[in-house]
Amino acid sequence: MGEDEQRFLDMVLANSVNRVVLARGPELGVPDWWLTAGAVFQTVWNVLDDRDPRAGIRDYDLFYFDDTDLSWEAEDGVIRQAAALFADLDATVEVRNEARVHLWYEQHFGVPGVAFGSTRDAVDHFASTTCCYALTADPAGRIRVYAPHGFDDLFQQRVRPNPLLAPRAVYETKAARWAQQWPGLTVERWPTEEPLGR
Repeated sequence: MGEDEQRFLDMVLANSVNRVVLARGPELGVPDWWLTAGAVFQTVWNVLDDRDPRAGIRDYDLFYFDDTDLSWEAEDGVIRQAAALFADLDATVEVRNEARVHLWYEQHFGVPGVAFGSTRDAVDHFASTTCCYALTADPAGRIRVYAPHGFDDLFQQRVRPNPLLAPRAVYETKAARWAQQWPGLTVERWPTEEPLGR
């Protein structure tokens, strides 16, 4: 593990909720699960700002990928299992099967979704590259980190758009909310020319 990755991990684990989710995550028994999104990058921003590591974090996203059953009933069963597993936490752990996202994405965001191939593929499509972080752990407690864009922007509190899937309005709405919570952020503008395809 490199120095930046260790620094990142130390910051993420400063949040007690993240520690619990990573410790108990294997008990869900779901494939390809990762703790991701605001639980991760917003914790780092809080540590950088000398704030409570949990400040401003709405929920804790635990994503998994199971394409053997794309029914809502199967996903709901995992959500209920997770609700019981994390019931003692003073935090909301939001569980989603990323294999199902393309089934509801357009209705929710107004643009067609894409079928992801894994949880990391889903993370790659977040609205900002500065959000593209995830962690998972095995039953022995060994943690793996996924950070496809490195750590420089995160540590410098620079938010960059990632126009692979999410529409401009989603990025700008999220970035505006983050800038209110973390006023030290530098928010990059949405590009005027968007790339073709995924």
